[in-house]
Amino acid sequence: MFSKKIRNIALFSVIAALFAAIGYWNIVPERFLDQPAVQVDESAIDYYAINAHSVQFLPDGKLQYEMTADKVEHLKASEVTLLTKPDLQMYRGTTFPWHVQSERGEVNPDGTEVELIDSVRVARTDEQNRTTIITSSRMTVFPQKQYAQTEQDVRIDGAGGVTTGKGMKAYLKDGRMDLLSNVRGQYEAR
Repeated sequence: MFSKKIRNIALFSVIAALFAAIGYWNIVPERFLDQPAVQVDESAIDYYAINAHSVQFLPDGKLQYEMTADKVEHLKASEVTLLTKPDLQMYRGTTFPWHVQSERGEVNPDGTEVELIDSVRVARTDEQNRTTIITSSRMTVFPQKQYAQTEQDVRIDGAGGVTTGKGMKAYLKDGRMDLLSNVRGQYEAR
């Protein structure tokens, strides 16, 4: 009986020692320390193009737009595309395009929204040879909707005068622009 107790105690001691040894080897002090979060470089560029040129057509084969840019950079983390000196001709299937230019631009991942930054200029000459020029410091363009908007100061040269205001909604398909506040106009008398 005594030897059976000793044998059981010895067996349990060996098993306990074995579990303790395995547990000790699996316990690494570093596991209990806070692991630093992996830093994601938000500005990492996964591809770029110099002197880029892009053309897109409508389903009926008419030209939708033609764009050039000095440089196009795609940010890996956010999927945003950065444009340097974008120059866009928005034809929308017509022969009288809207000509959109700026110093810089940012295109969202699915291409539905383009943020134009610094020296934004949107111009168009219509079939009666009337020119409209819209300038601002910043503007968001939605190419598929043929719509542009800004909350910045805007200047519109055209129709024999100059109109200024703060904030604008431009419906490019219709050629209609709504200035949101502080609207002032100066026109030539004929």
